[in-house]
Amino acid sequence: MSIRNDRVLQIVPHPPGTFDGVGDYALNLAHAFSTGHGITTTFLVAGRATVTSKDGYAVISGLNTRDSVELARDHRDVILHYVNYGYQARGVPFRLRRFVKQLRPHLRGRWVTTFHELYASGAPWQSAFWLRPFQVSIARDMIDASSSCVVSNAPIEKAIHAHDQKKKIYFVPVMSNFGEPELTDFRNAPAKRWVICGGTALIARSLQLFEKLYSEIPKEFAPLHLDVVGGREDLSISAVLDRLKRARPELRVHHYAEVEVDLASEVLRQSSFGFIDYFGAERVWPGMLLKSTAFAAFCAHGVVPILSHREDPIAVRGDALPGPYCLTAGGTNFPQPANVPEVRRQVYEWYQRHAAARQAAHVYAEALT
Repeated sequence: MSIRNDRVLQIVPHPPGTFDGVGDYALNLAHAFSTGHGITTTFLVAGRATVTSKDGYAVISGLNTRDSVELARDHRDVILHYVNYGYQARGVPFRLRRFVKQLRPHLRGRWVTTFHELYASGAPWQSAFWLRPFQVSIARDMIDASSSCVVSNAPIEKAIHAHDQKKKIYFVPVMSNFGEPELTDFRNAPAKRWVICGGTALIARSLQLFEKLYSEIPKEFAPLHLDVVGGREDLSISAVLDRLKRARPELRVHHYAEVEVDLASEVLRQSSFGFIDYFGAERVWPGMLLKSTAFAAFCAHGVVPILSHREDPIAVRGDALPGPYCLTAGGTNFPQPANVPEVRRQVYEWYQRHAAARQAAHVYAEALT
């Protein structure tokens, strides 16, 4: 264990601990930094923050270029969590770019940028199509400012190296924002207990497709219990749950909206299967699931992910996750019923090796060295 006794500035678009995926990721990283590496975090929130601390970590707000010298004096290193639409509604965070250019020359240590997103694409009638050149330009400036980059998936890694072939990149799958329990018993969850989790939009999309494909689920795994974890109370979710209740009287359903981490973790660990429609009608990018906190939450709890699409094996440094298993209109792929507990154990152990917060902190600590 390395003990550094340093202070790192983590720049985030929204306050940590406010049901924001990127902010929660940064908070989990801060906890793992403190526990395993003696690194203390200050959060710099791009927007307005109504708190001055979170879980004992200082929170300051505003990308004020006049503060750059003081920030660089008080923090040796910076981790920028880059998600372009998080910093600006159209995905063109010019203000963030100005701030980075002002702060970077004063920094004594490393600048690590985590690219949760890079830039968007869209049809000609969408703003992303016309703004893409600006998004690309800003993202490349962020790459240039960075000592190294952290990514969770191969498509973003490829795009960064297309701009700068020599840029150092660390590959770390996204960690769970719904906890990381210590598990040893993988036979306790019924094979007919399912879960869907994530943010409001992902839950609604996954639920709608789950409803359509329900009859395709093998009878050995036909759900008797479905938990929905996360998101807000929303008609797009409640309407589907009401229809499922009416059409499937044997099915028990419950929505845990805006749920606290401890309860979410308790619910997740009781399930065997988790369904996710990550891409919806959009193009399927192989390996992009590793940037999904919902997918990570399944793996962290030994829940077998059931995808809405077919995909080649998902691997990190040659270590493949079991499956992938899927539920699609064109067919299904599930583990053998007798093998479900063992598959759950393998999923859980794969997550511990590659995506757990302590593993992510180790990689970030190396990047800051």
